[in-house]
Amino acid sequence: MATMPSEVLDMPSPAWMEEDVVMVRDTTAKFIEAEIAPHYDRFEEQEMVDRSVWEKAGENGLLCASMPEAYGGVGGTYAHEAMIAEALGHAGTDGFGICLHNAIVAPYILHYGSEEQKKNWLPRLASGELIGAIAMTEPGAGSDLQGVKTTAKKDGNHFVINGSKTFITNGQHANFIIVVTKTDPKAGAKGTSLMVVETDEVEGFERGRNLDKIGLKSNDTSELFFNNVRIPTSNMIGTEEGQGFVQLMQQLPQERLLIANQALAMIERALAVTIDYVKERKAFGQAVIEFQNTQFKLAELKSEATMLKAFINNCIERHLAGQLDPTTASMAKYLSTDMQCKVVDECLQLHGGYGFMNEYPIARMYRDARVQRIYGGTNEIMKLLIARSL
Repeated sequence: MATMPSEVLDMPSPAWMEEDVVMVRDTTAKFIEAEIAPHYDRFEEQEMVDRSVWEKAGENGLLCASMPEAYGGVGGTYAHEAMIAEALGHAGTDGFGICLHNAIVAPYILHYGSEEQKKNWLPRLASGELIGAIAMTEPGAGSDLQGVKTTAKKDGNHFVINGSKTFITNGQHANFIIVVTKTDPKAGAKGTSLMVVETDEVEGFERGRNLDKIGLKSNDTSELFFNNVRIPTSNMIGTEEGQGFVQLMQQLPQERLLIANQALAMIERALAVTIDYVKERKAFGQAVIEFQNTQFKLAELKSEATMLKAFINNCIERHLAGQLDPTTASMAKYLSTDMQCKVVDECLQLHGGYGFMNEYPIARMYRDARVQRIYGGTNEIMKLLIARSL
């Protein structure tokens, strides 16, 4: 019988994992089994998930799970989003970009949008009519958000956006993009504003190529170009210009916690498939699990993963209470993604030559894991932020 990722680490369920949270996890798992897993190899080959899958996810209540029911959401919390991320990771379908849509894009509208913006955009994000992306990174500005060059100049009752973005998750599908812009290029961080571009409603917006990545192939990632894109001033998020940098800093802890949740889910899956493999694989007349090196290595990885899970569960609890500070979120992101890459690498080693073959799930995990130490702020930036708390 196959080892289930959820069973690898012997830990009691945390207090925040209430019945409705478990229901969302189970609903997500069933949806993945029916709508994603059977087609995932094709999604990897075409380098994006079918648009229809997004719409079906909306129909099943998996989009905007943490948004209020009044705006078309499920009325849940971040705990529900964590369980969606876990279900995707345990199934090995990490490339479906709903976690960013749900837990990164939509919260900007909920927390900073006007009532009109919430009523206009959130129900459409929840249904899948709109697919969300957030355009921060530029060819010359990654973790350094103050270095953004894209401008939004006011012209009457419109803003005119010019600039380019790259490495944008959901970039080919997204028709609702939060764009990090400079409304006052001379004001540094205080000149940053967030603008919403509904791509179907504007001229001058262009998508570049779907970028050829090492891993996460089924997650479309793109260059975006804004050439005199005119949007109504009502598409700015916030009550006045210059609030964007503060908004970004306030939301980054949740983004980094989400990355940690994704890392932990893959760690559990990597251990599960590896335990099964070493029990079945024979070498020198015995199962690989019977070698002391295998036992010690898996014991080490399980111990470290168990400690990580206890920390991540605590971070979720603190976040739900509104108490997750940026330093702790940075610790969660850095520790979890470093461990993710370590665990997957060690698990691949235990597969021997078969671990290097694409037909084995550990090979895909090896490719998919690496970017986690980069996006959401590189782990070097995480260490810098943590060091400031010393």
